[in-house]
Amino acid sequence: MAFPARPLCVLALAALAGCTPGAARSADTAAAASATGVPLAPLEIRTARGVVKFHVEVASTPEEQSRGLMYRTSLPAHGGMIFPMTPARFAAFWMKNTYIPLDMIFIRPDGTIARIAANTVPESLDTVESGEPVSAVLEITGGGAAADGIVEGDKVSWKRP
Repeated sequence: MAFPARPLCVLALAALAGCTPGAARSADTAAAASATGVPLAPLEIRTARGVVKFHVEVASTPEEQSRGLMYRTSLPAHGGMIFPMTPARFAAFWMKNTYIPLDMIFIRPDGTIARIAANTVPESLDTVESGEPVSAVLEITGGGAAADGIVEGDKVSWKRP
């Protein structure tokens, strides 16, 4: 859910999705999406090592964005959650009611990664800010970006369901 805070839009998000390189969506990802009703979308990140593929939940509605991945105790391989933002804006997230560490990947309107907040602290109320206007935020398993060679400047592409 978006909340105004200073000139930032604070998205009250929590436990969000997991990630590792791979081509096919896992049964865990499909089960998570069907349990929550959040649609899945294919997502790719072009890195120096090659393309990393995910199947991510798309948090499009204010309710989906407010809940994010709160209360989850694990994340599926090759999974994640993306939070689209139209129009692009400064964003900040927190980890309230999020029980697992996450990497937050802030994505510019051109699809490049602006910032990666690695291994965010579970249940923290500290905000994690984008630092610039972004059109989406991708959350994956904490440490997943480093493990997959994902860095700032890499290119993200995804299709809405």
